[in-house]
Amino acid sequence: MYTFVSALRPVINNTMSQKRDLSFRQMVDLSFGFFGVQIAYALQSANISRIFATLGADPHQLSFFWILPPLMGMIVQPLIGKYSDRTWCKMGRRKPYLLIGALIAVLVMVFLPNAGSLHFSARIFLGLNMAMWFGLFSLIFLDTSINVAMQPFKMMVGDMVNEKQKTTAYSIQSFLCNAGSLVGFLFPIFLTWIGIANTAEKGVVPDSVIYSFYGGAAILILCVLYTFLRVKEMPPKEYADFHGIDPQRQQAKADKGLMKLLLEAPKAFWTVGLVQFFCWAAFLYMWTYTPGAIAFNVWGTTDTASPEYQDAANWVGVFFAVQAVGAMLWALVLPRFKNVKWAYVVSLLMGAVGFVSVFFFTSRIPLFGSFLLIGAAWAAMLALPFTLLTNALEGSPYIGSYLGLFNCTICIPQIVAAATGGAVLSLVGGGQPAMFLMAGAFLVLGALSVRLVKVK
Repeated sequence: MYTFVSALRPVINNTMSQKRDLSFRQMVDLSFGFFGVQIAYALQSANISRIFATLGADPHQLSFFWILPPLMGMIVQPLIGKYSDRTWCKMGRRKPYLLIGALIAVLVMVFLPNAGSLHFSARIFLGLNMAMWFGLFSLIFLDTSINVAMQPFKMMVGDMVNEKQKTTAYSIQSFLCNAGSLVGFLFPIFLTWIGIANTAEKGVVPDSVIYSFYGGAAILILCVLYTFLRVKEMPPKEYADFHGIDPQRQQAKADKGLMKLLLEAPKAFWTVGLVQFFCWAAFLYMWTYTPGAIAFNVWGTTDTASPEYQDAANWVGVFFAVQAVGAMLWALVLPRFKNVKWAYVVSLLMGAVGFVSVFFFTSRIPLFGSFLLIGAAWAAMLALPFTLLTNALEGSPYIGSYLGLFNCTICIPQIVAAATGGAVLSLVGGGQPAMFLMAGAFLVLGALSVRLVKVK
């Protein structure tokens, strides 16, 4: 089997020109498991509000359930980065973590959508019924495991791809990520189309959603196993040569804590992080309020038990799939920009137009254009921040730790947006569709913040 070790065995004297390029196939293999992981993430993103609304959550409560995924990511991913930096075993450096995370995610995906089918008591505890509590804890485990499986893919690109190919490698990863999203988003409506029930008794999640999670779990583990078996990570000495790292210096500083690393982070870590804050807050609003916004604007309903609401919820998956198509197409365009910052700005402004237009459209067809534009911003968010950061970190023995810490710039804005979402919803007027105006404003602020980023 042709492995990355054989492809990455150049004689290196610390110059980028002597770091051998990877083939297109090798870069695809490196990120292919991300396709399966993203199916799981897409099912979670498109259906969490639907699931908890079906279980009885009030619209003003919905954003609170979205605090958990980024909170778990903020805790887990820095630790995965830190400990995988130190892990050198027969299976690899990052691969053990992605395999463990995938296995746990598969188990949880079988249980989460069945929260309303397990005949819990109707007793209310701290404002939530028992089914919602079960769903809540399942969501914690699901998002934790997805984070454990997801982060190693970003780190392996940083580990094994030279600087001039990183934009391409992360764009391939973005493409595969959005291809996985496409599958995850369309699962429920596809199963409905072939005859799986899309409605259920009050408080029970429809079979179309339950079986979507089952199918996503199967694809997830197969894709992760493909990358696990195809890719062989570099041993310590070869990694040190590839990145121009002194192994003795690396070993001497191996115990540097996360807080010290944070204090020593390059300026790009903070400036790109500011852009991230606005971007991820905007997308948290989209994930939280799209079902209610589309149901109200297009189907004219707020009744979560009605067939109209469940039909609208299926179409949310379609619109998110359109976003994924837009992101896949735009991911092919991004490497053609000569200036990474301009690519970032243009992408975010396109997404802002898409968000704002959702507020005004009351039929399905125009919304396809809205979500295609939103996809451009999403593609940039998945590729360009990591290109900018890993290039700034070139030569650092702590790239995994920094990528884990950088995930906090994804998690914190989501936590802030989720914690304040109910209050903002009450203040803006116009109901859930008005949250898309806020999302558009955030992306404009993100685009303006790109000017602060200094590139190498």
